[in-house]
Amino acid sequence: MHEISLVQGLLHQLKELAKEHKSSRIITITMEIGPLSGVVIDSFRFGFDILSADDDLVRGAKLIVQIPPVTYTCTECGHKETTVGKKPGECLKCRELFLIHEGGEELMLRQVEME
Repeated sequence: MHEISLVQGLLHQLKELAKEHKSSRIITITMEIGPLSGVVIDSFRFGFDILSADDDLVRGAKLIVQIPPVTYTCTECGHKETTVGKKPGECLKCRELFLIHEGGEELMLRQVEME
């Protein structure tokens, strides 16, 4: 489960931000995790819950996960379909199976609320 190492990296980044801003506590963390990033969001949340429980800086912090939309473009007719769910199985206009995605691979710290 590589989500644990991702959470460890996030916690390290949060410690650096808190130090830079002379903060002693993090209240809210907003992450953007794309559906094509390869990150299992439930596992990421679980890892965050476990690791943050042992860290005074982030203990009790709220983790908000935003899932950005992905736009799929048909290689045959150029039709664009945007979704936050699963990849469409085919183009809704011409039924072509080969669709190219734009976005969806994000793994980004968007916002941190500290005190």
